[in-house]
Amino acid sequence: MPACGQPTRQSLATWQHGGVTAATHSTLFPQTPDSADAVLEGLDPEQRAVATALRGPVCVLAGAGTGKTRAITHRIAYGVRAGILQPSSVLAVTFTNRAAGEMRGRLRQLGAHGVQARTFHSAALRQLQYFWPKAIGGGMPRLIDRKIQLVADAAASLGTRLDRGELRDVTAEIEWSKVTQTIPADYPYAAAKAGREAPRDPAEIAHLYAAYEDLKRDRAVIDFEDVLLLTVAVLQDRHDIAEQVRAQYQHFVVDEYQDVSPLQQRLLELWLGDRDDLCVVGDASQTIYSFTGATPDHLLDFRTRHPGATVVKLVRDYRSTPQVVHLANGLLAQARGRAADHRLELVSQRAPGPEPVYTEYTDEPAEAEGAARRIRELIDAGVPAAEIAVLFRTNAQSEIYEQALADAGVPYQLRGAERFFDRPEVRKAGTALRGAARFGGNDSLLDDAVDLPSQVRAVLSGEGWTTEPPAGSGAARERWESLAALVNLAQDLAAARPRATLGDFVAELDERANAQHAPTVQGVTLASLHAAKGLEWDVVFLAGIAEGMLPITYARTDEQIEEERRLLYVGVTRARERLHVSWALSRSPGGRPNRRPSRFLDGLRPGTTATVGHTGTGAGGSVEHGTVRAGAVAPRRAQRTPARCRVCGRTLTDAGEMKLMRCEDCPSDMDEGLYERLREWRAVQAERSGQPDFCVFTDRTLMAIAESRPESPAELSRIPGVLSRKLRSYGTDVLAICAGQEAGEADEDD
Repeated sequence: MPACGQPTRQSLATWQHGGVTAATHSTLFPQTPDSADAVLEGLDPEQRAVATALRGPVCVLAGAGTGKTRAITHRIAYGVRAGILQPSSVLAVTFTNRAAGEMRGRLRQLGAHGVQARTFHSAALRQLQYFWPKAIGGGMPRLIDRKIQLVADAAASLGTRLDRGELRDVTAEIEWSKVTQTIPADYPYAAAKAGREAPRDPAEIAHLYAAYEDLKRDRAVIDFEDVLLLTVAVLQDRHDIAEQVRAQYQHFVVDEYQDVSPLQQRLLELWLGDRDDLCVVGDASQTIYSFTGATPDHLLDFRTRHPGATVVKLVRDYRSTPQVVHLANGLLAQARGRAADHRLELVSQRAPGPEPVYTEYTDEPAEAEGAARRIRELIDAGVPAAEIAVLFRTNAQSEIYEQALADAGVPYQLRGAERFFDRPEVRKAGTALRGAARFGGNDSLLDDAVDLPSQVRAVLSGEGWTTEPPAGSGAARERWESLAALVNLAQDLAAARPRATLGDFVAELDERANAQHAPTVQGVTLASLHAAKGLEWDVVFLAGIAEGMLPITYARTDEQIEEERRLLYVGVTRARERLHVSWALSRSPGGRPNRRPSRFLDGLRPGTTATVGHTGTGAGGSVEHGTVRAGAVAPRRAQRTPARCRVCGRTLTDAGEMKLMRCEDCPSDMDEGLYERLREWRAVQAERSGQPDFCVFTDRTLMAIAESRPESPAELSRIPGVLSRKLRSYGTDVLAICAGQEAGEADEDD
């Protein structure tokens, strides 16, 4: 066994010729390494340097796709398997439950059982719950999941009216104040110093913040930021408790260190005490949460605080093709500021792939329809839906893509939706599998099942799984996809462990549920750029990459603009093979084409020059206008006049108002009875097709129909949301209902 910190000898061919793969492309059920040295096999020289640096402060600067999670999990596993680290003395912290679950799953596969991998909040909450009786006494206050209602109540107590947007923004300001350890009285000064644009007068927000804190005390509740604040307070005030925690945890690993807030950094310092057994990993170029108080300064200043630190840079990109990496490097080459000064130049380790595709559309609906059409073509060509993602700047952009994909018959899943193991069909399937594992010998369903996959298929057939998916992309399809993910997982387990039993499969599901390590669900992912952090797909569509959206309109300072650039960098580096970048010239059909592509693409897409900085390596790519393929005749898009409110005549720009054909505040003349009949009809149609209600018509479209009461197909087609396909599918029924008839009566009369 090598001495601590000394790498074992390894042939370069091991990692240069296929030994190293992207972490997410590793075998789903790899064999557990049979020794400490085996843990190091397949690591490249820099990853190996990380894995074997087990003492003292270590800083890992890891670019996107360079295998940082692989490096730090192998580091922990190597230390544990070599007997250098005690599993119970290691605490690995990160920022999301998904990332913590993935880390636990990888450590389990490497044979490093007993290591704690948690989020900052989870680790702090565990300690706070344990020490509360000793440090404070009595029962611990109830932890609230969401603070927005409490903020609304605090505003009401002061006689302050906040609309939905202001309520959200004030809540964000309170959260920022708490993670930066700013008390209410200091908020105006701190906000001005940080250059924050307060949604209300800073003094008023300070009063709201104080009222919120008072209300929490009155109701005996705490929020998530309080978990960190209270844990910090306990560790600062009670040296005996701090020493007890330090005796338990002696070695710390922090992932995504560029996202640490001042409050989290303070907690980390209290956990460490006067020790320096700390390994941090991060990338300043992926700092995209500064609005929450995160700062890359702790990462960039690490060597100053720890002069003797080992610093390792990971720049070999195993995720993306040279073409994608070329664009990513070009984006950062134009960046400014401190984070840009420490950028990492990625070097792709993959074979060449297609150039990024840039596409310009006339309006946002055309952009969504174009993306859905291309995705349909990719899926038809054999690309799994789960390997495709559509990423956008704001969550509000999701709806138009949901509708476009539904119209194209493409299954999709929203990132940040219900967790896999919490889905009702998955819980029910788990119960059925557990029962079959216990009493399988008496279950006639399993009579003809000869192996694990066929047993799982047999059990899940009783829960709704079929060999072919249901039509459409709605609720029925989502349930089927959940069950199909379990079937695929059983096949993977059987391939890795041919003797695995149904009991082994149930145990695997239980371990994955505890780690929130979900199997892959087939469906195109829709996600904001922030939610996509840490994920990757074969094909990525970056939508809405236009001025005003990226950078977002309210990004005005140099620091804010640079963070928007980093957000696009994160989006680009999510793609393994294919990257589609698109923008629309106007928001709605018939609108003024006054938008332009994002300034971040200047000098990178063909035919443009950089407007700031220098282009560095630049990036190649093909340019496509609209959605016309070579040799195809471009369809003529009807020019629509600007939408106007039918009550007051004002030009409408909001998508929801355009659907209603009136301003939100203008009086409605909706026929309530007609609206209810349309809703009842829609529910029947959705059930027949196995789709959610909104895939038939959204509520706003039904309201618009009930207000305008169309009498002909031409009048119905003028209502936004009634596309030609829907007019063909549902027009006769809708017009019959509007005429006071039952759906289908018009056909019978004809």
